[in-house]
Amino acid sequence: MGDGNYDDNGIGYQYRDTNPTWSNSYLWPVVKEIVNKRSMEDKRVFELGCGNGATADMLQSLGFDVVGVDPSETGIELGKKAFPGIELRCGSAYDNLSDIYGTFPLVVSLEVIEHCYYPRKVAQTLFNLLESGGIGIISTPYHGYWKNLALSITGKWDRHFTVLWDDGHIKFFSINTMHRLLAEVGFQKINFLRIGRLPPFAKSLVAIVEK
Repeated sequence: MGDGNYDDNGIGYQYRDTNPTWSNSYLWPVVKEIVNKRSMEDKRVFELGCGNGATADMLQSLGFDVVGVDPSETGIELGKKAFPGIELRCGSAYDNLSDIYGTFPLVVSLEVIEHCYYPRKVAQTLFNLLESGGIGIISTPYHGYWKNLALSITGKWDRHFTVLWDDGHIKFFSINTMHRLLAEVGFQKINFLRIGRLPPFAKSLVAIVEK
């Protein structure tokens, strides 16, 4: 999950390296700020949709013991070679991951849910992975009235919602729809940030949830 290249065999992303994706440039500073504002004695984090391991490596640099799961075999293979001290495994957001790995005080999932056919299952998996009192950080491309209007006026709908990106974005969230989804699975404390541009035209929304 996350940005990458589609495998010619149709089985998911085919990563070429472990470099950060372009969205990490504006997502990582926000994640670091959220984490640094909290005094977390238990430095364990689960990354749901770890891709090539780049974000997992960033989280490890902050002192976290990281477990990451992603369905991309090439991403996990590259990540294991580049970051041998991080536990990266193949797996799906639709699996009962909490039964396998337990619960964590911090769960991170960046630019993943928009690629998934069943976002409710993804949200439920994230809820189950988070321990009581824990914090979850979920990001996805932002959609709202002014941004959608700007896309229409500038004729960029085809580029933005391209159907030519195999395994690309299939779900498009506003703050309202993301809030409804997260509340539906049981989260009660839900806050949002819009990042990457001026808020009405933000690149991504970041949901900060507590269990």
